[in-house]
Amino acid sequence: MTLSVAIIGAGLGGLTAALALMRDGHQVRVFEQAPVLGEVGAGITVSPGAGQGLGSLGIEAALLAASTPIPDIAFAHYRTGALLAGRFETDAPADQGFSTPRHIHRADLHAILLAAVRAMDPGAVVSAKRLVHAASDGAGATMAFADGDTARADILIGADGSRSSVRRLLFEDSPPRFAGQIAFRCLIPRDAAAPCLSAGNAAVFVGPGRVFNRYLIRHGALVNVIGLAQCDLWRNEGWNTPATPEEFTTVFEGFHQDVLGLVARAPAESLIKWGLFVREPLSGWSAGRVALIGDAAHPILPFLGLGAALAIEDGLVLARALATGASPPAAFAAFERARTARVETVRQESIRQGRTLQSGEPDGAAVARSPSQNAALFDYDPRTAALHV
Repeated sequence: MTLSVAIIGAGLGGLTAALALMRDGHQVRVFEQAPVLGEVGAGITVSPGAGQGLGSLGIEAALLAASTPIPDIAFAHYRTGALLAGRFETDAPADQGFSTPRHIHRADLHAILLAAVRAMDPGAVVSAKRLVHAASDGAGATMAFADGDTARADILIGADGSRSSVRRLLFEDSPPRFAGQIAFRCLIPRDAAAPCLSAGNAAVFVGPGRVFNRYLIRHGALVNVIGLAQCDLWRNEGWNTPATPEEFTTVFEGFHQDVLGLVARAPAESLIKWGLFVREPLSGWSAGRVALIGDAAHPILPFLGLGAALAIEDGLVLARALATGASPPAAFAAFERARTARVETVRQESIRQGRTLQSGEPDGAAVARSPSQNAALFDYDPRTAALHV
């Protein structure tokens, strides 16, 4: 059964779903509110299972070429830099394909997916389309956009992130709640950062109330930096508020000289900060001819680095459910049954990871038992996960 599919949001989950559905013969349109699709974001982790799933969509060679394998991550004491778990990896790791997690610039993965979608249909992605109304009936879904255009499709997929318009318009939603965490992010050229990389290619500095994570992307040309710190108050839910090196340094006062040296070398124009917000889990991710995927369905805290992987997994499993030939509502229900336990496990383990890493004076034994050391969380394979329609 060939379906007309409308996807709101041209992020990683939306483009993954679009590519998988197009390869199955469905007619897909992706509506993105941004006027221009360009280089947005920084480094992300692609889990082995998510990487294998993406590879099955015909983009394996491009993905491997654009990403870097990470066979291990060093967890280091925030003040002394002493190794707590993992190992210092200073040489370039051997490329082991998707047998290990990989780091990639989000913009590079986005560009690979976007090119693959457009290769199948140059008009599949439509920008500057902000959704203002949506409705579902027994035969399909109708959309209206801020520019006055309307659209109709057999099914509607909301892949528009944690501040999802689809979720707000069609599902019972709870207001966002500040999670008591603030995040800083920047990208630093490798040449400038080199004196501060004594802990290897990928390292997490663990301290009371704070975690500092940094790793190489773009084949070592850039260092991706993210700092997470407990915070009492944050006013806005936006994720790209400009920050200063002085703010970053103040929050991570007392950390190892490599950490503070990296912050001092951060290009001021690349530094941003944002507050982390959470939402209560929905009672369901689908209603009639509409389904949510990725952060629109289940936003999580970033302590495991699996947010992008979950969105990719959702897109792949949803396409598998629709490929069974079941009616869209039945396929959506099967998708949700297949994904709920996986998503809830990662959501809870992300919370536990944050508590473990920020609990107090770092302890190597505790870090070694942290969820990020559990390979099963990263090895979930969306191509083979059980699916009962």
